[in-house]
Amino acid sequence: MTTDLVIAGPRHALLPQLSLLRRIYLPRTADAGAFAMTTYGIPLIVLATTRSATLTGLAFALEWIPRLAAFSLAGAMVDRHGTKRVFRIASVLRALVVLAAALVLPTQTGGPGATITVMALAAITGVATEFSYIAAETAGATASKDAGEQAHRVQSALLGIDQTATLAGPALAGFLLHWAGVTGTLITIAACSLLGAALAPWHRETRLVPAAASALTGLRTGWKTLASLPALAWLIAGLTVSNIATGMLQAAAPIIVVQHLGYSSAAVGVIWSAAAAASLLAVACCRFAIDRIGLWPTGAASAAVAALAGLAVSQAGTYTHFLALTAVLMAGEGGMTVVLRTLRSHLIPEQVFGATLSITILIMLLPFPLAGILVAVTPATALGHVLTACAALQALGLLAAFWRLRREPAMHHRRHPGIPDTP
Repeated sequence: MTTDLVIAGPRHALLPQLSLLRRIYLPRTADAGAFAMTTYGIPLIVLATTRSATLTGLAFALEWIPRLAAFSLAGAMVDRHGTKRVFRIASVLRALVVLAAALVLPTQTGGPGATITVMALAAITGVATEFSYIAAETAGATASKDAGEQAHRVQSALLGIDQTATLAGPALAGFLLHWAGVTGTLITIAACSLLGAALAPWHRETRLVPAAASALTGLRTGWKTLASLPALAWLIAGLTVSNIATGMLQAAAPIIVVQHLGYSSAAVGVIWSAAAAASLLAVACCRFAIDRIGLWPTGAASAAVAALAGLAVSQAGTYTHFLALTAVLMAGEGGMTVVLRTLRSHLIPEQVFGATLSITILIMLLPFPLAGILVAVTPATALGHVLTACAALQALGLLAAFWRLRREPAMHHRRHPGIPDTP
């Protein structure tokens, strides 16, 4: 059986030669804002609507489970139809769903109707968000390849955009929820989504794309490619284990801060905004550290910071300590993410980037719905013990991964085969 091929071709020659700011960074900024407000705001909306810690944990799981199911299909769609079309459709869909919820929720006075609405909102926005994310990430990876040895600078800028959105998004979501209510929060998320759809990323598309590639084929292709890249596979394994602790912290934060410590929903947003500020600083430092000492030392130092902070935050007894240690933890995570994105953009072949990106993100995000389920079934008084266990697992996973990575040539070479010297 043969597969027809559609040439995505040198259409970029006919497109305006727009700057990276317009082609990549602005649409990524709009989408990252919607992403951050959705990811951190919807659990707060669920807690405000239902007043239930169990339902908050379940909503966190529902937000992530459909995302995982969507990844392989999202990668195949991006490889087949291009980033611009997929990004625009996903952004518009997310805006429509959020606006529909903004209209429906004020008519509900609590009970099953409101619960079903917020749970459906978590699930559907999760799917749409991952389609737009895969599209934006693929466009950014192409820009990184074009940047040659400066790829880590492009990835640092993209990660800086993500962290800036995480800096503003949770705080804005908490502020709007406190002062403008659920409707104001949802309308703002919809506005960010529509802005992203209007901008939509442009980038070079020159590869051959299977016209009838299935999601399952994309999943197999991505898995095969990842298995052929041991350095990337070990880094993904370590970060996946680390995400068990990070996911637990994200899922449990609204309950710890609002119900245990007695603070408002806005205080939860402040925590994630402080964490994003620390990550921004870490990203800036790692950008120069990679230039001078390489990927492995930078990643290993970031992993040590994340592991130690993870163990400490599980023992925090006050809001100030919880905020500060969470910020340090996320700074370590930010440093490892720069290393991951740089290595990923260097090693994954462009022809299968969308499929391979999908499988790597799918693996790394598997702990997040598990974290939501753990929070839902764990008694509130036992959350601290579960966080400690997850932090210990995080430390062991990162130690094993970076101990193995110390021998991988890809983690030590500044220059990678196939990467041009100039953009």
